[in-house]
Amino acid sequence: MRVMAQVAMVMALDKCIGCHTCSVTCKQAWTNRAGTEYVWFNNVETRPGQGYPRRYEDQEKWKGGWELNRRGNLKLKSGGRWAKLAGLFASPVQPELDDYYEPWTYDYETLTNAPAGTDFPVARPKSLITGEDMKISWSANWDDNLGGVTEAGHLDPIVEKVRRESEDRIKFEFEQTFAFYLPRICEHCLNPSCMASCPSGAIYKRTEDGIVLVDQDRCRGWRQCVTGCPYKKMYYNHKSGKAEKCTFCYPRIEVGIPTVCAETCVGRLRYIGIFLYDADRVTEAAATPDERDLYEAQLDLMLDPHDPGVVAAARAEGVPEDWLDAARRSPVYTLAKELRVALPLHPEYRTMPMVWYVPPLSPVVDLLKDQGHDGEDAGNLFGAIDSLRIPVEYLAELFTAGDTQIVTDVLRKLAAMRSYMRDIALGDAPDESIAEGVGMTGSEIQKMYRLMAIAKYDERYVIPSAHLEDAHNLEEIGCSLDVDGGPGMGQTGVFGEASGRPTPVAVENFNALRARQTGESATSEQQMAGRVNLLNWDGRGAPAGLFPPRSEDGDRP
Repeated sequence: MRVMAQVAMVMALDKCIGCHTCSVTCKQAWTNRAGTEYVWFNNVETRPGQGYPRRYEDQEKWKGGWELNRRGNLKLKSGGRWAKLAGLFASPVQPELDDYYEPWTYDYETLTNAPAGTDFPVARPKSLITGEDMKISWSANWDDNLGGVTEAGHLDPIVEKVRRESEDRIKFEFEQTFAFYLPRICEHCLNPSCMASCPSGAIYKRTEDGIVLVDQDRCRGWRQCVTGCPYKKMYYNHKSGKAEKCTFCYPRIEVGIPTVCAETCVGRLRYIGIFLYDADRVTEAAATPDERDLYEAQLDLMLDPHDPGVVAAARAEGVPEDWLDAARRSPVYTLAKELRVALPLHPEYRTMPMVWYVPPLSPVVDLLKDQGHDGEDAGNLFGAIDSLRIPVEYLAELFTAGDTQIVTDVLRKLAAMRSYMRDIALGDAPDESIAEGVGMTGSEIQKMYRLMAIAKYDERYVIPSAHLEDAHNLEEIGCSLDVDGGPGMGQTGVFGEASGRPTPVAVENFNALRARQTGESATSEQQMAGRVNLLNWDGRGAPAGLFPPRSEDGDRP
């Protein structure tokens, strides 16, 4: 048994309100640069919908992820070494720009400088790729709030599959039944197919925390990783000719603070913590013959941090004590392994994804309320979950390779939590039969409620910082964002500072910048004028430079 640590994330989908704050802050911090105009490391999709890029889940077309060969061994769905070699200079099995969208801006100068006249000036959309006038027909979030679902909803690959399997029993009435938001980032998989697809070996998984990164010095722009990633979270920078991806905000993780998307999340739906897993069994688990058994196989990889044998093996592998303590307090371990309410996204891709989701109960509750029923009553909720087959089947195709029973069990636990805690809130005696009905105890229900409803910052984010003696090993000169002025802040450094050329990211550098940015005695406004730092902003108040200074009369210019 080879014990390793993995930083992971859980998202509670009932809390997501689709505000896209996570997407915007991630965009500002990481991909606000030439060549990444269409790139969204974090995006929020309305489901049902086609997603971003369009129909990325159609692996029969895109050939992402893994499959089993005739001998039951893993192989890339896009082909082995010879297939990669044959397609090295022409790889048609990957999305084109139209599958993402052609990014644009508007001709504001014509609008603002137009002379007075009887006609109305127009700020025409202009392509950020060609600079020419264009017609907007698609974007990264065209399906938002079921926009156009009556026309394009049937193009959702999961809708196609559910309707095909259910024949005429299901009509396309999803827009009348349910909708929910699905935030997505790179899964930082235990068995990443993007890494296996890279001919130059530029993609690597850090042994310290499992974060998957791209070495820009080794990347040759073959784009095989784009094909290999089934979640399509590998992107090609058309200016630098390199591949880029979500870095899980590793400079922040190294000093014990959460990712930008988690820090700025309005709904507080993200949890970050540590998993301990058996690295020697990853391939075996990913090669589980039945797709519906992959969820359990992935859970079996997650080791109990309270087990003395696991702790001893982790220490033998050099896992620090504070990481072991963080693993014991990890919210992602509690939600995924102990309470079993968080599920992986598309386990059938066999990549062992490390971003987990608590499926939404809201569609069931909303339907009950619309029909005039008590949406918090245990009897109503349990009955609706059993009868409302369309959302359960849809969720099962997302999170359990089609196993509806697992999703039903999770939804019943969420329903039990609502009903059980409502009795307590109303001053009534808690009904233990509700907890027993879903195989839980009252204390477990209250533990789940605290974590999912009222958990404080330190409970939602349990992130051990890197040890200073390991700072040199954690420098990432080859980070995928370490080009052209750093992560999205124009001609600035890797932390959003006007520091000239990109510099190596070390823990000491980040600590110094973080202290200057978030300490009580911050740098003077004159020194920070014109600079907005979102990468290591702690979420308190507004970051310096976000708004222009006030004039003497109190007004902003």
